[in-house]
Amino acid sequence: MLSGSFYALIAGFLSAVASLSAKLSLGADYLRDMCEAAMVSWTDTRGEAERCEWLHVPLRLLCGVLLFVCNAVMWTFFSKALRHCSSSARATVTTTASNFVSSAVLGRLIFGETHASLWWLGICLTLCGLLVLHGATTQCITQEEDKKEA
Repeated sequence: MLSGSFYALIAGFLSAVASLSAKLSLGADYLRDMCEAAMVSWTDTRGEAERCEWLHVPLRLLCGVLLFVCNAVMWTFFSKALRHCSSSARATVTTTASNFVSSAVLGRLIFGETHASLWWLGICLTLCGLLVLHGATTQCITQEEDKKEA
């Protein structure tokens, strides 16, 4: 059986993918620009890029569907994380940290976004808090088990 932390990590990643899908489906012309860049690089002609004038509409619809699917699956995994984690705080913080890191990686890969060092400092502090929370939870569980045995 998988641990609650694993379910929380997956839930955070899926929420980042859902956010990415929302940005692609409702945002500016990201899909049209990506389509044109791909057509030009694949065919080496500018005339093929005109296909993107109509192709971005089904791609936006597909991203909209992906948004709802990822949200539904994310809530399923988050519910499993809450069930399998020793505390709801542990599941919530793990999901949030996973969401932040996944959003940063996906933003860099898809949109070429960069984040300021203050943003990365905040993520590092969040991850340090997560490590403290995970360590404290394990310690509390072993102390409770020792009390039960005595």
